[in-house]
Amino acid sequence: MPWQLEPGQVVQLRKPHPCGSDRWRVERTGADVRLLCLGCGRRVLLPRDRLERRLRAILVAEGTAGPARDADR
Repeated sequence: MPWQLEPGQVVQLRKPHPCGSDRWRVERTGADVRLLCLGCGRRVLLPRDRLERRLRAILVAEGTAGPARDADR
């Protein structure tokens, strides 16, 4: 089953980047997916099928910065 990727999501790949980070932000989707390394800022373009094999998890979806706050406090 293919992963549902959207720009702004933060994903974790199986192997770390040479800078040591395994966290990437999706910048563009399509036949190729552009990723931004959150460790060093390097941009890479991967074919979607290769990215889906290397993908471990989708960590953060766009617009979700953390736990919801209680508005009454």
